[in-house]
Amino acid sequence: MGIYLNPGNIGFWKSVRSEIYVDKTGLIACTNKVINTEEQCVCVSRPRRFGKSMALKMLAAYYSLGCDSSDLFKGFEIESDATFREHLNQYNVLFLNIQQFLIRAKNDDVTGYLEQAVIKELKVVYGNLITDQDTILAEVLEKIYVKTEKQFIFLIDEWDCVMRERQESEMMQKQYLDFLRDLLKDQPYVALAYMTGILPVKKYGQHSALNMFWEYSMTDQFAYEEYTGFTENEVRGLCERYDMDFAQVSSWYDGYQFRQFRHIYNPRSVVAAMKSHVLSDYWTSTETYEALKIYIEMDFDGLRSDIVQMLGGERVKVNTLSFQNDMRNFEVKDDVLTLLIHLGYLGYDAEAKETFIPNKEIIGEFENAMSVSGWSNVMRVLKASDKLLEDTLRGEAESVARALDRAHTEVASILTYNDENSLGCAIGLAYYSARKDYRLIRELPAGRGFADVVFLPLPSVNKPALVVELKYNKTADTAIQQIKSRQYTQALEDYVGEIVIVGINYDKDIIVKPHSCVIERLMKQPG
Repeated sequence: MGIYLNPGNIGFWKSVRSEIYVDKTGLIACTNKVINTEEQCVCVSRPRRFGKSMALKMLAAYYSLGCDSSDLFKGFEIESDATFREHLNQYNVLFLNIQQFLIRAKNDDVTGYLEQAVIKELKVVYGNLITDQDTILAEVLEKIYVKTEKQFIFLIDEWDCVMRERQESEMMQKQYLDFLRDLLKDQPYVALAYMTGILPVKKYGQHSALNMFWEYSMTDQFAYEEYTGFTENEVRGLCERYDMDFAQVSSWYDGYQFRQFRHIYNPRSVVAAMKSHVLSDYWTSTETYEALKIYIEMDFDGLRSDIVQMLGGERVKVNTLSFQNDMRNFEVKDDVLTLLIHLGYLGYDAEAKETFIPNKEIIGEFENAMSVSGWSNVMRVLKASDKLLEDTLRGEAESVARALDRAHTEVASILTYNDENSLGCAIGLAYYSARKDYRLIRELPAGRGFADVVFLPLPSVNKPALVVELKYNKTADTAIQQIKSRQYTQALEDYVGEIVIVGINYDKDIIVKPHSCVIERLMKQPG
């Protein structure tokens, strides 16, 4: 067993022995399927603390020569797969954590240090085939393959750390990418290359620098969706095991979604919450909010408006195709939004091509970042949202109207009312604090139409539901009548109890007090 060559199964053994281990061995069936095919180079990118390194340790345990991992996988999903025995412990594995090489390399010669370290270890096993003059790793592997006919599986962790931590050094990045291309592209000794990081493969112009890789990222995970984070069923099972409120856990950590799996949870945060029985920002606490602050302050036209809309519960359209897959070259606001998707600060719907703030944990991170930067007007709206909710629940319509006037004044430089949709975004922002106790639903299918904004209390919260209807240049009474006539309250099928219905109108021709509000209370009976 070596550090780089055939590291064995101790890493996965530790994972399995942990108090919480969620079976993700089905991933191995996906990698088995592409061994020695045109799809054998796989790049899976996802945010930090989303289980990337754990997956690599699992693959190392499964493929590494020199150990018997059959008992370690007993009872897990992969054991019942038809390919399980065929590939189990059958390959030379090279496990390369690029972050370690970057830290240890002198004069930033990352590839030189990597080649020296790996060749030194290869000599221990294949010393009769390697001479002191052999300094190029690809050439050494070619020699080994020719003599032994034994292929290698490459597991590469933190593949993109050079792009993230040496952003200013284009020469170093290109040298590193050339090294990977020479090492992995069209080489007969490669059976599989599986690399992970936060960013997809770096682009130069319109072309990928490593075009032999099939990419699976937060903008589309394709076959790897189920292994990106925890699924809804997996989290339900953990909530039952640890006696945690599933709805509360969902509001904190759900929100990442893909084509098939529409509810993907942050695994690190879920595990921490289960073990501590406390819902908190475990994922965001591992990195300063300064990183987010830098990006949301970038001066791209429309970026601030998009962020405010997402804070208000909206989704915004985003074009992810122009992003160069690095953290330095930004041409338009969509490039910044796409980076935030890859970093995990935003969720993404690949079918609708829309992005959004996924959950309570992340929305708190945006609030932290804005509190120390040039977002004072928005912060005043957020801080006033507690009182706005209280006034709404008390039925104080005049106070609510005045508060909405003030909120509109604060965000007028970012958001301009021009229809009920933009009004809805501002209302969502004004009721920001309600998300502590409520689930916000925009455009809820209801009765004979769609309720504009619904605040549904979480199961453990003893507060009434809110149904808000918005009008533009009409009247608040008209909004109330629409809620009743179209039976919007009937859409809350599983909810029984008091409902506060709120009609809000914005009249653009009234300068002093453009908002008007009517509040009534209803009781929804069972059945």
